[in-house]
Amino acid sequence: MAILPIIVAPDPRLKVECEPVEEITPELQKLMDDMLDTMYDAPGIGLAAPQIGVTKRILVADVSKTEERAPHKLINPEILAASEELYEYEEGCLSLPEQYAEVTRPKHVVIGYTDENGDKKELECEGLLAVCLQHEMDHLDGILFVDHLSMLKRNVILRKLQKWKKMQQKEAG
Repeated sequence: MAILPIIVAPDPRLKVECEPVEEITPELQKLMDDMLDTMYDAPGIGLAAPQIGVTKRILVADVSKTEERAPHKLINPEILAASEELYEYEEGCLSLPEQYAEVTRPKHVVIGYTDENGDKKELECEGLLAVCLQHEMDHLDGILFVDHLSMLKRNVILRKLQKWKKMQQKEAG
């Protein structure tokens, strides 16, 4: 498996609407395994294909809090149902390192998707898994968690991120 470079905002590749996956190939299955390795290494709980420069509707997630992993691999995911009850959670993102903000989303969702074997499935989830999957699905439509915030909060986070990027470049160079 490979650890892939994660794109950091602002980057136009993070704002692209991804194309559906038409065919499940061994290369696609390997990509999803590499995405999981990258996510675990970061460390994070979710990763969408555009975060590694692939404009396909693919995401991986694992919100397990134990040593035993419980990965999810979703191809062409879509929300089939969402509760009216909302849930507020402090979100972060591997593409916006060290930046966090409260985001409100439906507490309970049913997601339809294709798994890595080509089987159609449904996943009913709530709480952290629901938040994580909605966050990653937003990436597939070019939406970042900061896009759910007020303009003021979004600009504060993006300015902090610019400073963070400059510090990273100084330390690297």
